[in-house]
Amino acid sequence: MPTLAPLVALVIAVFSVCGDVAAQQTTQADTIVPPFARARRLSAQDVAKKKEGTFFTGLPDLSSDPVAGQGVGVRGAVFFNGDRSDPLFAYTPYRARVSVAAFATTAEAREFAARIDVPYAFGRPWRLKIDLKVGDNPANLYFGSTEATLGPLTLPSGGATFDTYKAFDVARKTLRPGGPTEAARVTDALSNRFGEQELMLNIKADYALGGGRWRVLGGYEIQRLRYRTFATRVADARVPGSGAGTKAPNGISLLERDAQQGLVSGLAGGRVSILQQALLYDTRDFEPDPTKGIYFEVGNELSAPAIGSEFTFDKLFIQAKVFRRLPIGPRTVLAGRVGVGNIFGGNAPFFEFQDQWSPDGSVNALGGARSLRGYRANRFLSRSLWFANAELRTRLGERKIKGQRFALGVAPFVDVGTVRDRWQDLDFSRLRWSQGIGARLAWNQSTIISFDVGRSREDRLMYLGIGQAF
Repeated sequence: MPTLAPLVALVIAVFSVCGDVAAQQTTQADTIVPPFARARRLSAQDVAKKKEGTFFTGLPDLSSDPVAGQGVGVRGAVFFNGDRSDPLFAYTPYRARVSVAAFATTAEAREFAARIDVPYAFGRPWRLKIDLKVGDNPANLYFGSTEATLGPLTLPSGGATFDTYKAFDVARKTLRPGGPTEAARVTDALSNRFGEQELMLNIKADYALGGGRWRVLGGYEIQRLRYRTFATRVADARVPGSGAGTKAPNGISLLERDAQQGLVSGLAGGRVSILQQALLYDTRDFEPDPTKGIYFEVGNELSAPAIGSEFTFDKLFIQAKVFRRLPIGPRTVLAGRVGVGNIFGGNAPFFEFQDQWSPDGSVNALGGARSLRGYRANRFLSRSLWFANAELRTRLGERKIKGQRFALGVAPFVDVGTVRDRWQDLDFSRLRWSQGIGARLAWNQSTIISFDVGRSREDRLMYLGIGQAF
């Protein structure tokens, strides 16, 4: 893994930049609001509660995984809000934010990520975002890369199908005779897993038009990626018949089988260079936790050898989000989202199928914390997809404790979506549904801690993280 020292140094520099942004705010209360920001004023209630100055929020990150091991980390952010004399105080969620995440496990999985976000940088119509990430994650999931993933769960080596993930997990751990290049008896406990090493830098900026409602965005991302599977690694196994626990070498993974058959490319990893473009329409009153407004985007990522990439593809993603406050309780918001995406290009690597890029936060496709919350991440994967989410976000109460404002809410939700091998075949058949309920803790408004429990016909999953699903 590359040393983290240069990235840490850059994060420190980012803090200095944010301090300069906050220091340049005007102190004249009667200053006219710039025209490029007027369309996106926060609600009167949110302005009244918005915290002034600079503050920190953070959350410990604990996990346990059979591949990654026991993990501990931290996710935190520093917000630069300025004061109420700033003409943009009521028109931005913050003047600048720096967020950092660090994570490590007993099995040597590790990640360091940092982000800077500066809306209306230096009081101009520009918004600047910079993302850095270096990590090694051995716990990624792969169930296939075509619309055949819409079928029941199937063992990587073939054979029976399973209606629930629990039954599937038991079956894939059961010892089986090894095939060519495998040990005499193997387990498939890790055969839906793969490891990824990533070094990534992304820089993007957008320009506000039409009072801030419209924005045009351009960006550049470069990644260095490496992948590995877990054939021959000793893993959990079960003895056929008795079900007794034991250990055995893992068989060939599903991802490696697909690569050998020419069904996917990119297993060797490599350099990915991407140009990003997007057109955005945004009238949300408060980005981290909107009560009203519309967000619409058309986003595109282009990768080609001409810009230094080892892969050629083009990813198009269109999504719309709508937020409407209902006259129920102190704060009840109906939130909805619809997204549709497609990957063009015969040389598109398998790892690009796994997410849809969005300037507002990429979406795992399809399954996991930001799409179908009752299914495992990337449970359904193909070139084309569409999905939709709906939540009823209800505020239960709020309190100020030692200068920190906390608000608690609940959010029942429904998710639906499907995938196809061709965008022309996208329709409303073979849909996959999940539903559940979430808890939301708003910390100083800008930090939303989410806890979701999603359920589908094959699984039940829990998620804890920072930020809304959408």
